Amino acid sequence: MNVMKPLKLNPKISDETQPLTTFEMGKLWATYMGNSMSIQILSYFLQHCDDEDIRLLLENGLALSKDFIKRIEGFFKKENFPMPMGFTKDDVNLGAPRLYADEFYVHYLKYAAKAGMSLYAVAVPLVMREDIREFFIYCNQCATVLLGQINNVLMGKKFIATPPIIPIPEGIDKIDKQTYLNGFFGNVRPLQALEIIHLYDNIENNTTSKALLLGFCQIVQDEKIKVLFKRGLDMTDKAVKQYKEKMHIEHIQSPSYLDHLVTTSTYPPFSDKIMLFHKVDMFAMKVRSFGNSLAVTARRDIDMLYVRTLINIGLFVEDGMNILINKGWLESPPKAYDRV
Repeated sequence: MNVMKPLKLNPKISDETQPLTTFEMGKLWATYMGNSMSIQILSYFLQHCDDEDIRLLLENGLALSKDFIKRIEGFFKKENFPMPMGFTKDDVNLGAPRLYADEFYVHYLKYAAKAGMSLYAVAVPLVMREDIREFFIYCNQCATVLLGQINNVLMGKKFIATPPIIPIPEGIDKIDKQTYLNGFFGNVRPLQALEIIHLYDNIENNTTSKALLLGFCQIVQDEKIKVLFKRGLDMTDKAVKQYKEKMHIEHIQSPSYLDHLVTTSTYPPFSDKIMLFHKVDMFAMKVRSFGNSLAVTARRDIDMLYVRTLINIGLFVEDGMNILINKGWLESPPKAYDRV
């Protein structure tokens, strides 16, 4: 039963006849771009998938991306909004040999679905037009269901270890000493639950990102992009080692590497354009993830790790953006009037 009473107002701003605002344009555009990319990548994964449960996950993910794109196209056509180019069949070779093992697809789907959820969840409180707000609520609900299926497969097939267990508190424990913030010197306390969660999540994301980059490094054609990918690979590997060390010191298990799930194929199933956009986009998404981590972390040593990672990510994204711009591969989001 819904405990909230319905609001009987019908504000004009929620009317479907109202023009799209900055919030609606920006979030719809970003959702379109991300899902047009996912359609090409998941279509290729489906060409090389033997496990029926994993195939179902891929099919569900692909169906959602196609559904989201179709709904956004409906909004754009109604508003005479120019349709983004996004990514097409020209960005994927469905006949290319297998690049990743079936298990990797499950980790990848979780990695991508979490990024999608962060986009949809932020859109919900910002978007004012009711029909578009309902669309993002729908996207978030769908991604939540898919993530539930993904986690069930990960646990059911023992692709991941059981998340860390810590003791249940015996009572209320108030923080009464500044040493609670220590990390480098003096009395350093054990990790608290929120710090463990975000360390675990960042390791999980980055081990997937590292394996994806490893495959991309093998197949990318442009030498400048390959150098950037190798840099991203080294950055990610270093970050994972540092985060895992923080867990290991306190005998807390962390997610395993996924590098063994990458084949030795050097035949490219993806265009350089879609691979570069993918990594620039997902590295940019990490900024939000690390920002969330910083918000709940009180130990100075872990804060410093996240800050250093954020600086490296920012430099990587800028260099990737420059290559995209130089090659004419980067579409601009909707922008404000040029009044100068």
